Parts: sequence; C-alpha cells; structure tokens
Amino acid sequence: MKLSAELVVKPGHKARLTQRDPDSTPGVKGKDDAVSALEKNMKRLAELQYLLYAENRHALLIVFQAMDAGGKDGTIRHVMSGLNPQGCTVTPFKVPSEEEAEHDFLWRIHKVAPRLGEFSIFNRSHYEEVLVVRVHNLVPKQIWSGRYEHINSFEKLLSDCHVKIIKFFLHISKEEQKKRFENRIDDPTRQWKLSEADFAERGYWDNYFRAYEDALTRCSTQWAPWYVIPANKKWYRNLAVSQVIVETLEDLNMKFPAPKMDVSRIRIK
Repeated sequence: MKLSAELVVKPGHKARLTQRDPDSTPGVKGKDDAVSALEKNMKRLAELQYLLYAENRHALLIVFQAMDAGGKDGTIRHVMSGLNPQGCTVTPFKVPSEEEAEHDFLWRIHKVAPRLGEFSIFNRSHYEEVLVVRVHNLVPKQIWSGRYEHINSFEKLLSDCHVKIIKFFLHISKEEQKKRFENRIDDPTRQWKLSEADFAERGYWDNYFRAYEDALTRCSTQWAPWYVIPANKKWYRNLAVSQVIVETLEDLNMKFPAPKMDVSRIRIK
C-alpha cells in the first residue's frame, strides 16, 4: 500500500485527529531507514520537478498547515532543498494586508497559484479563513461556515486547470509543542521566532483542534486531498511528506515532450 493511502483523509469521512497518533511512524521501521529513504526521495523530487517543467502540462500546489511550532518551515527547508528554485515559489500567508482585506478572502491566494510546469508551496494558506477567524470570532459563523464550499469550488477550479493539489496537516501533540517552545527559549539562535502571540494561541489549543478537524473533514476531496502527517518525530515527518509528493507526481505519468526537430539530422560543425 502507498504511504499516501495510509495518511490521507478519505473524502466523505470524518477526520478524527484523536485516532491519529502524532508519535506514530506508519510504513517506516526506524529513523535510519527514514533518513536513507528521504535522500532517495529528494533526488527523485528533483527529477520529477524537471519532468513537470519539461512537459508543461501540470502544476503542483503544496499546502502546509499546522499548530504553532508544528514544523512547516523545517519541512519546507529539508524536503524541498534539492529543488530548482527557478521553478518553485514559497509563499507565507500572514495577517491580510489592508489591500488584501478589501478583496474576497481567496484573492490573495489565487494570484500566487502556480503556473504550468511549476511548484508553489504555501506556508499557511486560505485555510486560515476557517481556522483563526473561527477560533477568534473575527467574522460571524454564517460567514466562515460558508467558506468551506468556496474553498472546495476554488480548489476544483485549480484542479480543472491541471493544478495538482496536495495539502498537509503536520500533526503534533500539545506536549511536543511545549517541548519545542522550551527549546526555542533555550536557543539564542531561535529566540527571535518567539512571540507573545505564540503562547496566547496555545490557550486555544482545543478550539483549533476542533476547527482543524472540521476543515480536514469538509475539504478533503478527490481533487485536493488532505494528508495528516504524524509530526512529533521530525525525521518521519520529512520522509512522509516527501513520499506523498513523489507518489502524487508519479501518478501523473508525465513524459518528456517530443523534440521540435529531427535530432537525427542535426550535425554540429
């Protein structure tokens, strides 16, 4: 069985995060095997990125969501390190700017969607509009609850235009988050990443947990599935993400296009 099949939230099924152990390592025997497999996957990703660019018939959109300290930055840095930066963009989504807030909530997302032949990686995403706005009551329920349908329709539009979408929820425990915050406090090179908001948001853990379950349940579709990645162990997190991406791209059955000329007749003098 493919690892992606084990980690996916099946469309139409409830995403029960309490039944998914963030310490688990499905499909992997141990760290040594994972490190070796990750190296292989990173090489394969570089090959598949080149093939995606050459064929120019598909694009890839990768979405990362997680609780604070869930590992979005670290995953992007490790898993994507072998990609050609000319064909890959990473977009972080923070609080909307004044201009962005004056448009519909998907406006800033759509304008950075990938073009054919390219990878786009979202560090947070349009899902903040059914997560943080819900938890902090920034808009009425009748507004954010209608956004699930808007998101599904938007992602279907991208899919119909040959954008392959993969969405990852990096699943850590509350205890692991505490440990990572403590490590940041003790590390002068990472203290800059801390903010009072991080600790304040921790108080809303249960609310975010429920909001994530609803988002994963209502927006995991055939054209844009959600994958829950057990992320307490960083080595497993990196392997699982890389494996799902490789499997997804290989399923596209991409091929190099035929040359535009008869290469057998070319003679270089």
